[in-house]
Amino acid sequence: MANTKSAQKMVRKLEKRTMVNGARRSRMRTFVRKVEDAITAGDAEAAQSAFRNAQPEIMRAAQKGILHKNTASRKVSRLASRVKAIA
Repeated sequence: MANTKSAQKMVRKLEKRTMVNGARRSRMRTFVRKVEDAITAGDAEAAQSAFRNAQPEIMRAAQKGILHKNTASRKVSRLASRVKAIA
C-alpha cells in the first residue's frame, strides 16, 4: 500500500486510467471483431463497411497510448489486405 499522500493519489489516478484504457481497448477489439466476422462470413460489403468504422478506432487507440502506432498501422494494413482479398 502507498504510504505518502502523493503515492496514494497516484494509485487512485492509476485505477481510473486503467478503467478508461480497458474500455478503449475493448471498444477497439469490438470493431476489429466485426470486421473479422464479416470477412469470415464472406460478406465483402459488410467487411468494407466495418473496416471503415474500425480504422479510426484503431488509430485512436494508438493516439491514446493503448497501442503503439506501428502496431496500429500493422493491424490496419493486415485488415485492409484481408478485406481487399474477399472483395
